[in-house]
Amino acid sequence: MAETRRIVLVCDCEGTMAPDRAALARGCRGAELRWFHQLCGAESPSARAALAEGRPLSIGCTAMAPLFREFAADGGVGEPAFANIRETAGWSDEAAAAGPKMAALLAAAAEEMPPVPLVGLESGGVALLVGRDEAVFTAARLLKDQLDLTVLLAPGATPAPPPVTEFPVLQGVVRGASGHLGGFEVTVDRLASPAPSSRAAFAWGPERDGTTSRCDLILDVSGGARLFPDGLREGYLRADPGNEAAVLRAVLAARELVGGFDRPRFITFTAPLCAHRRSNRTGCTRCVELCPAGAITPGIGKAATHIGLDPLVCMGCGSCAAVCPTGAASYALPPVDAAIRRARTLLLTFAEAGGQAPVLLLHETGEDAHAEALIDALARHGSGLPADVLPFAVHSIAGIAPEFLAAAFAYGASAVRVLGRARPRHALDALARTFALAEAILAGLGFGPGRLGLIETDDPFTLGEALREAGRPAPVGTPRRFEPLGDKRSVLRVAMRELAAAAPSPAAQLALPAGAPFGAVLVDAAGCTLCHACVGACPTGALSSDPDRPLLGFLEEACVQCGLCAATCPEGVIRLQPRLDFTEAARTRQVLKEEAPFHCIRCGKPFGTASTIARIEAALAGRHWMFRGETSHAQLIRMCEDCRVVEVTNRGTDPYAGPERPKPRTAADYSAGDPGL
Repeated sequence: MAETRRIVLVCDCEGTMAPDRAALARGCRGAELRWFHQLCGAESPSARAALAEGRPLSIGCTAMAPLFREFAADGGVGEPAFANIRETAGWSDEAAAAGPKMAALLAAAAEEMPPVPLVGLESGGVALLVGRDEAVFTAARLLKDQLDLTVLLAPGATPAPPPVTEFPVLQGVVRGASGHLGGFEVTVDRLASPAPSSRAAFAWGPERDGTTSRCDLILDVSGGARLFPDGLREGYLRADPGNEAAVLRAVLAARELVGGFDRPRFITFTAPLCAHRRSNRTGCTRCVELCPAGAITPGIGKAATHIGLDPLVCMGCGSCAAVCPTGAASYALPPVDAAIRRARTLLLTFAEAGGQAPVLLLHETGEDAHAEALIDALARHGSGLPADVLPFAVHSIAGIAPEFLAAAFAYGASAVRVLGRARPRHALDALARTFALAEAILAGLGFGPGRLGLIETDDPFTLGEALREAGRPAPVGTPRRFEPLGDKRSVLRVAMRELAAAAPSPAAQLALPAGAPFGAVLVDAAGCTLCHACVGACPTGALSSDPDRPLLGFLEEACVQCGLCAATCPEGVIRLQPRLDFTEAARTRQVLKEEAPFHCIRCGKPFGTASTIARIEAALAGRHWMFRGETSHAQLIRMCEDCRVVEVTNRGTDPYAGPERPKPRTAADYSAGDPGL
């Protein structure tokens, strides 16, 4: 039987670092470690041979990853897993103690990530160029052979008319824009065409407002306000008209935006789980408030139950997934359980290799590699990362969710630091909410201050100083080893329980800030009529009824504090209490109110409640002729739905009948001096 043990290739990069073989052996238990001095050069045949064995393979080098990928392609085998153990660990003033970190990075890199779901875009190359000076004509001349373009000049623009009309030129003001790459819709006011006889300056014809233009991409070199929030829209390119290099970069990018494209579907949206709206009442609005790209729209109308999410507009910041309490919006790049599984491997391997009190450094990864560039510069020109700082790449720091942080601390992280830009690309309001919730929970469980921190910098030396000056919180207890299984909400519940089990000061209950996704529903039992309107509105099944007896049940573990129950309750007797309950009671359905059923006076069948029947009788007594005194009509209220029909049919009751109407009074009655007048 062929051996399937993973092969791990570790190189000391021509002696510039000294991997701790004992620590790596402890952390990479079960793998076959092979050691090299110049794996990408003189010893590269060994890499080819390892790939040819067809076994799972990890290589502790990312600098020469293209070369090793080429070896894999030549051999017709799958790509190996790559881990950067040089810039993140080996090139550091603390390299001698970085063995556990190297082992952890190699182990985490071997974790397989699920495939990324894709969504298709199609662009025919119809472009709108918006500007006010010669820069827009410069861009248009560079693009006229690749794109079907139109130039839109702002009123009062200065460029002189070109001697040859190579593309349409119009005047106008963009009032609004919507859509995405391949499907933009732009509304233009003061739209006018130039006179063919324009000489030194454009002479414009009549203006008209509210014209709609459709295009595939927009190049904005106007220098004015952005057409989209934060410029976050695929196919919307923007450059400072005074920066020739920026304009040229935008032109080069525009040339590539023709044809069919596959882009990640960043968010998996499950509409039935959404707690946004029920029965024309609004509940959770967390994602609507935070989406910076305008990809999320609120539900409108009585039939609406969920938000609308346009995957073609979504730019993948992950804010909605970070704050979604039900898991209706969950991140797919990667899914939360896969990300937590990789963090689990990283942190547990670090501990098994002999590391203590690790600090998890979360940073973004992508095409511009901002964080990787800082870490690389710090390793090459500075002191490098501390030996206990474990870098962990995420697609967007705005999408860091509470379940990830809870799991990280449960797995043994002593602190979490998030590395962001000095000027973030996305608003970090969602991260601020996540930090506020996590800090409240950590403080309540006795972890103490300093466990979370945001480092916003574009300078590598500032990063190094921040990591060293922040101090090292005391290590937590024994790391937990739970597997992150299930959907987002299930992982969140399990992570919180495991965090409580690993806490220095476990607590039965914790009070949480408003907006937290955990809590209780408090009902004024005296005012509750058991109408169960709240049960129908509850999107998670936290509130429930019983088909056999009149009661209102509540499962706290399922409550997401959306507020739909309080908004729907006709008596207004429901309020929310944000809290985290770690006891068994939170996982057991509790009875908030129960009444004895009222029994039908005809057949004895239980229906409704005695208090409800009494309220109906009191409301109708003396106010309607059918229910004055102990009449047969009044008795119908005390019958079940079946007996009520039988009784009405047998008695021939006319629901529209009534007491004898008073006789009309005529003029003759008044003339006769009727004493009743």
